[in-house]
Amino acid sequence: MGKWNYRTGGIPDEMFIRGQVPMTKSEVRAVTIAKARLRDTDVVWDIGAGTGSISIESALAAVNGRIYAVEKDEEALDLIGSNIGLFGTDNVTVCPGAAPEALTGLPAPDRVFIGGSGGSLGEIINFVNREIPVGGRVVVNAVVLETLTTAVNTLRSLEFEDLDITQVSIPKAAPVGSMHMFKSHNPVFVISAEKR
Repeated sequence: MGKWNYRTGGIPDEMFIRGQVPMTKSEVRAVTIAKARLRDTDVVWDIGAGTGSISIESALAAVNGRIYAVEKDEEALDLIGSNIGLFGTDNVTVCPGAAPEALTGLPAPDRVFIGGSGGSLGEIINFVNREIPVGGRVVVNAVVLETLTTAVNTLRSLEFEDLDITQVSIPKAAPVGSMHMFKSHNPVFVISAEKR
């Protein structure tokens, strides 16, 4: 195992190589991965992978599985590669390109994370619906209201059940002089559902 020698998730944010690419914060990542219910041999698609933080933690959980980190941004692609090396997660494959087109030809997923969609969330979920088997799970992280409503409406219109919507709002203490004050990160909606 690489830099993170624990079986639990929630790798501290500062352990990742980040650059200027947005990253799912540690506590939100822990909830997101818990909602996926990963198994040891799962095939995982991480769509809009950013720095690869979800891909890395998925790879550490599904150690005998395969993770496909799909990302279109050049800087992010470099960061994902660097983080794969940093954490020794050789079961992550970087897939350059925009979804849903970049998903064509990938092995059918058992679990799908959607962190970024480039405005194509409905099309991505429809593509995933055609590829994911019964029992497969989809987890969407939404920062804006439009992503939340598109995710919920699209999943409901397809063959997904057990829809769960959780808002995660994490305030963290930061030093202010000799004291500490809580500062909130943006709230994130974590939407999960299972193909039936």
